Amino acid sequence: MIRLIDVVQHYGVRPVLKRINLEIRSGELTVILGPNGMGKTTLLATMAGVLTPQRGVVEIDGLRRRSSVEDELEIRKRVVYLPDHPWLPKNRTGREFLLAVGRLYEIEENRLIDRAERLLHLFDLGREADWPIRSYSNGQQKKVAVGAALITEAPILLLDEPFSGGLDPAGILVLKRVLRRLATEKGATVVMTTPVPELIEELADRIVVLQHGEVLAHDTPEALRQRTQCPGPLASALEKLIHPQTLANVERFFHEDAT
Repeated sequence: MIRLIDVVQHYGVRPVLKRINLEIRSGELTVILGPNGMGKTTLLATMAGVLTPQRGVVEIDGLRRRSSVEDELEIRKRVVYLPDHPWLPKNRTGREFLLAVGRLYEIEENRLIDRAERLLHLFDLGREADWPIRSYSNGQQKKVAVGAALITEAPILLLDEPFSGGLDPAGILVLKRVLRRLATEKGATVVMTTPVPELIEELADRIVVLQHGEVLAHDTPEALRQRTQCPGPLASALEKLIHPQTLANVERFFHEDAT
């Protein structure tokens, strides 16, 4: 379980997260969404330990982040964080990068070599596996970054916009299926951000909606439909919950343009 207790995070005088209290259950795939600038990336980075909250605590499986060296190291063995724009060693090959990340997570060597090979082929990088990453396209770089997160076998995955960055349709399909099966069959806890309603509808067990640095909702897709009285596509429920003025603004734009 991931638990945030009274978490406050701000940059200078601008509050980003305001007394966040949140529990994310083990084995669930949770999507964080909300308008731009509402704290999604900050929330994920705070869970990951990249940012330390000004107030409040983050607990992972009962261990408190930054409470001791031993607890923090134990948490880091269990958690992998993939930022939206990850750093990649451009002069290393894709295979070398995957193997290096796997060794950091102490994956047994024979298993690691086999897993790296399977991930490279899973994301259609078999031909490019031993090319330097600088020669990869944007989409291929995103694939190798996602592969690096998956090679760790960490039971908790924190993924910021994993479907962005130029993934092709095959890459999107692979990632959808892999994340869903990790949660369903392996009991992995997946927390990710994405603005795409269709992906949320396919993947999410629960949805966290952020608005002005606060949790506006944290529930299942079906419960959010009931809350907004939108029984159809999840996109309609999310639009009504997060952007109630969107359609009116679109109509106003075209009406004023016509006049």
